Amino acid sequence: MGELEDAVMTRVWKWNRPVTVREVLEDLQQERSIAYTTVMTVLDNLHQKGWVRREAEGRAYRYEAVSTRAAYAAALMNDAWAQSDNPAAALVAFFGMMSDEQRGALRDAVRIVQGPESSEPAQAASGGENPGAATETGGR
Repeated sequence: MGELEDAVMTRVWKWNRPVTVREVLEDLQQERSIAYTTVMTVLDNLHQKGWVRREAEGRAYRYEAVSTRAAYAAALMNDAWAQSDNPAAALVAFFGMMSDEQRGALRDAVRIVQGPESSEPAQAASGGENPGAATETGGR
């Protein structure tokens, strides 16, 4: 997905209501020179990809987001990862670019996806079943 698609989707989410090509165009024109037909094509492409739905209003359409910004960002990351010939290396490189805050968010996300059963081994380790783990955490 390109920079222009991202800019258009940002406007659709920002207004959080069905928008017209003209509204998106006028907002984008505050930052760059762009044609009506370009914005119309981008919104049509986003519709075909399933990111926006549209409803006819007279001779024009009103567009609204189908999913959240988070789902869109996840799809972008997934697309980029899927294009790699070495997904593990791509993840290592990606994690290396992350800030401490982003790595913390990643750890939180992994815990959420894995669910409560993933925390059981850690609790068992601190319960004495794995003396080495208990020793390592005991000094903190």
